[in-house]
Amino acid sequence: MKFICLTLLIISGIADSLSEKYEVVGPADPVFAVAGEDVILPCSVKPNISVVDMRVEWFRPGLKDSQLVHLYENHEDRNTEQIQSYRGRTKLNHQELQRGNASLKLSSVQVSDEGLYKGFIQSKSRSDDATVNVSVEAAGRPPVITVDGFDHSGGLHLQCESEGWNPEPDLEWLDSRHTEGFSVKHTITLHHSDKIHCRVKLRHHMLETLIISSSNMFHSWRTSVIVIVVLSVIAGILIAVFAHKNRGKILVFLLFYIFYVNKAV
Repeated sequence: MKFICLTLLIISGIADSLSEKYEVVGPADPVFAVAGEDVILPCSVKPNISVVDMRVEWFRPGLKDSQLVHLYENHEDRNTEQIQSYRGRTKLNHQELQRGNASLKLSSVQVSDEGLYKGFIQSKSRSDDATVNVSVEAAGRPPVITVDGFDHSGGLHLQCESEGWNPEPDLEWLDSRHTEGFSVKHTITLHHSDKIHCRVKLRHHMLETLIISSSNMFHSWRTSVIVIVVLSVIAGILIAVFAHKNRGKILVFLLFYIFYVNKAV
């Protein structure tokens, strides 16, 4: 009888030892997330054994302060030491733990969530982890086109600006035919009227702004220059004539002014 009990204990120990031979696996490629939406950070064990009785910990390696993103231990979530910015945004599916799935759901993704994560699973006799690289996309504000003056040839400078993107997007200028009529720069110069589009693209996101440069803008610039030149010439002539005819009066006025200032001092 003792022999039978001993045999059963040995077999049970061998079975437990075999059941704890597992490997933690994660995604080979980065996980892309969109700011404001939810994302799943994949993590599981192979073979698909239950991890309900194990310790499951998600953390951010390399952070100076607290690294804890989510902790499951002794059949419950324990997030008292969790990073403040992750409070209320992480979740483990306890039913999926029975199938070896320890993937973490991260809600309301923020740009600051971008980076490396580790899913750590520990049993009584073994531990392993997998790394997940999260890349966060954020669509910025609609682009704003402003007129930045004229150059010496009469060309119109346009500046396009859009903020709040992650990562850095592509910016391109399009003319009324929606073709790439200009170099991809933040500032362009126009020499004729047209409908100009500033388009900012980032993978699946695109924002676009339209500005219509009418011929009146160019005519007004040329007219302003001509008017200024003509008025300057007329003013110069009038000043010269006035000074020539009133040289004596101007001299008397200056002497009187100097005498008055000295007396006041």
